[in-house]
Amino acid sequence: MNAQRILITGAGVICGSGRSPDEVLEAVLAGRTSIRPIEQWNVSQWPVKIAAEVADYHAAALTGDRKLLKFIRRTDVFGLYAADRAIEQSGFAAWRASLDEAAATRFADATGVFVGSGGGAFANQYDYLPLIATSAGSLETFGRELSATVNPMWLLRSLPNNVLGHVGIRHGLKGPNACITNHSISGTLAIVEAAESLRAGECTRAIAAAHDAEIEPQTVLYYDRIGLLSHEALRPFDARHDGSVMGEGAAALVLETETAAQERGATVVGEFLGAGSGSDGLGLLPISEDGEGLVRAIEAALQAASLSPADVGMIVAHGNGTANSDVSEARALAHIFGTDMPPVTAFKWSFGHLLAASGLAEAAVGLAALRARVVPGIAPLSGLDPACGAINASRDRRVPRSDIALLLSRGFGGTNAACLLRATAS
Repeated sequence: MNAQRILITGAGVICGSGRSPDEVLEAVLAGRTSIRPIEQWNVSQWPVKIAAEVADYHAAALTGDRKLLKFIRRTDVFGLYAADRAIEQSGFAAWRASLDEAAATRFADATGVFVGSGGGAFANQYDYLPLIATSAGSLETFGRELSATVNPMWLLRSLPNNVLGHVGIRHGLKGPNACITNHSISGTLAIVEAAESLRAGECTRAIAAAHDAEIEPQTVLYYDRIGLLSHEALRPFDARHDGSVMGEGAAALVLETETAAQERGATVVGEFLGAGSGSDGLGLLPISEDGEGLVRAIEAALQAASLSPADVGMIVAHGNGTANSDVSEARALAHIFGTDMPPVTAFKWSFGHLLAASGLAEAAVGLAALRARVVPGIAPLSGLDPACGAINASRDRRVPRSDIALLLSRGFGGTNAACLLRATAS
């Protein structure tokens, strides 16, 4: 097992609130939200009319490759953009170009890619709807007209590992790789898998990315019907919290062993310290009222990093705005930290719930905040829900008490993940 430190040398983000970690952090600090009326379809008859869409979406400009759009979806465009920005910031592509052929080959073989993906969307099936309507139940007609009606690239466009594959293809990366589809903790697990691959000596650097674009008619409708969405705003831990709000986007980090980063004189922006995961095990939607699964995830992360609760300088909470999640999360934090809780913040009120991409996006923005020595306030917080107890959340920006952040993610199936990062000074 490789005991080297795992360093972060690049970060990228795209979401409704910005197209870089610093830009998103600026919006959060200014109290700006990108939650507004949905523009992708006519929502006049839809029960939920708000989401946090990426503004001025131009797929070709974001990918830099118009031909590629035949093979990928909106979510993949976001993932490729974020990965490209993280790789660009890390500077490793330029350094590889300076190597001789044999060294460049070894570099490619030693660079991994780990991606958290939403795994699929209802919109993937929409290509079939006109043919289903016109065939009027006739399988013979459906089969005869299928190849002339549905895009022959449908399957390739629908693959959940498109970002994983195209990041490797675009940048010539041939090391270990994995696509993780575990709902809202997918992005956090991508970071963990990348770090563990580095520690196991399977690679010397890795890109961890995550992406999702769940703002589509059926997803919004179904999430609303099971009582998860607010019709007004996302208000984490607030007495008025009544649901979450959909967002879309992607994020990426470049992780390297300390030796690899030092070899090329890389600029280091942070360090991965440890992570943990735990399940409530109650069902697809239920979560434990005391946050027991999240408690175990946090405890595992602290143990993996050889840290105590007092070492944590700030907490980036899951804070999705649903009452049961907010309350159980607050109880989990109270269990771990008691009355000595560091400042707690949350970001989904600004750019919505990015589902598979949420944990990684919040890690990238949280790392930017930690480097700037600021804990952003939660702008819509006007009064804590009494059931959230003594959670140390505020509307006001504060100063972290150390250079370490705890980042929390939760998802369907009672899944919980916790990640600890250390920042370097900006």
